[in-house]
Amino acid sequence: MSNVNEHASRLLLRATPRVLSIAGTDPTGGAGIQADLKSIAANGGYGMAVVTALVAQNTHGVLAVHTPSVEFLRQQLDAVSHDVQIDAVKIGMLAELAVIDEVRSWLQTTRPPLVVLDPVMVSTSGDRLLAASAEQALRNLVSLVDLVTPNLPELAVLLQEEPAANWAEALEQGKRLSTATGVTVLVKGGHLTGADCPDALVNSHGLLAETVVEFVSPRVVTNNTHGTGCSLSSAMATVQAQTGDWAASLSRVKEWLNDALAHAHSLEVGSGNGPIHHFHQLFADRAPRGREFSESLWAGITSIRSRIFELPFIVALGNGTLDGVDFAYYLAQDAVCLNTYSHVLTRASRLAPTEEEQRFWANSAQLCLEVEAELHRSWVGDHPQPAPGLVTKGYLDHLLAVGVQGSYAVVVAALLPRFWLNAELGERLQAEILAQGRAEAHPYAAWLETYSNQAFVESARRAVAFVDAAAAAASSGERQNMKAVFEQSSQFELDFFDSPRLHARL
Repeated sequence: MSNVNEHASRLLLRATPRVLSIAGTDPTGGAGIQADLKSIAANGGYGMAVVTALVAQNTHGVLAVHTPSVEFLRQQLDAVSHDVQIDAVKIGMLAELAVIDEVRSWLQTTRPPLVVLDPVMVSTSGDRLLAASAEQALRNLVSLVDLVTPNLPELAVLLQEEPAANWAEALEQGKRLSTATGVTVLVKGGHLTGADCPDALVNSHGLLAETVVEFVSPRVVTNNTHGTGCSLSSAMATVQAQTGDWAASLSRVKEWLNDALAHAHSLEVGSGNGPIHHFHQLFADRAPRGREFSESLWAGITSIRSRIFELPFIVALGNGTLDGVDFAYYLAQDAVCLNTYSHVLTRASRLAPTEEEQRFWANSAQLCLEVEAELHRSWVGDHPQPAPGLVTKGYLDHLLAVGVQGSYAVVVAALLPRFWLNAELGERLQAEILAQGRAEAHPYAAWLETYSNQAFVESARRAVAFVDAAAAAASSGERQNMKAVFEQSSQFELDFFDSPRLHARL
């Protein structure tokens, strides 16, 4: 197994690849071999496992590590490879120098067609998982694989450099590692901060269409990241054995992993950094129970919600320093929205399957016009109604299209973000104002109270409940459409809050 080109020439694509994980264990099931087997199965492979270390760990950290003899390790490796045709190998925790040397010897003898190395050195909780004396041996092992998937601290250790401080530095380190080893490097941005989470395939030897192929997705804000690196690397080994295209494989795996992170909260495993939900897709066709569907919707827009509260408009609105011109523009555009939003609420009422839901959406439409429109007129004054701005028009076109074409379930999912996001906004900002003791002096306290008062919060709760009921009765395809329009409406809400700034720049 002398070079990557030779590996590629021997790679036979399979719909169900036979993937061997060589790694340590996790008795809680979130990382190591247990995560690898779940990840392989979730991505369509047949998983096999050889144990390098028995790890006593949980969602809080590593308690102890026991390393079986290298003789037994080799017996495990030979037992698999002498009987089963291996399509791909994922290597994880190796722990000690003797283990690395034995795995290296087996690789050189067996010559599997595809090898992915996750250079496990430090766990998510910060525990050291590789003896310092074994670091150079692991560096030497990199040149024998097809893809290496270090996190940023591990990338730095492999290069014997300081960890990258930003994404640009991380990409440069990835290029240096690829140049030195001849291997494709998956540079991961999970340890960075920011609304987006970048990942990139880097190869300096012409084995990719471009030296750097980047993928960016919204960051899923969650503490449930235990075993993410294990799961990503084993998924890449599995999918690459199906596609033969690293970029296509990463695109597919990244989408799966993002959803696994977004649904991780539903597992409720452990009290520390919980695991991802490897098999979230298995339950996509099952009718959701209780608040499962709305909770998944809410988790899916974590990044959008975070970005809303970081907007200068919202920050200034909360502390009372918002420019009156910006506030007037926002209210004027909101008044434009109310009419169309009321029409779509009326459409939801006509489509609703129960009398209770019909009354709720009809009353919401009426209140939208009578109560909230009156409040906005009291703030906006007698100025003529403005034309809709670009963001407003986009939002209205979206709502109208859903109202005309969508089923009841899809229509109410598109309407929900305005209820839910405004209720959260009102409650959080009003709480800040009360905590500061500035309710009477705050220039926008009365307007914020509209969205924080119990009546509006209760309306938002009922809207959430009706969406959950609609999702339970909907088909799998409808639920996918519900999720899509909910995310689109949420993005429009983010853009709508930012529209005064965008308008000022025109």
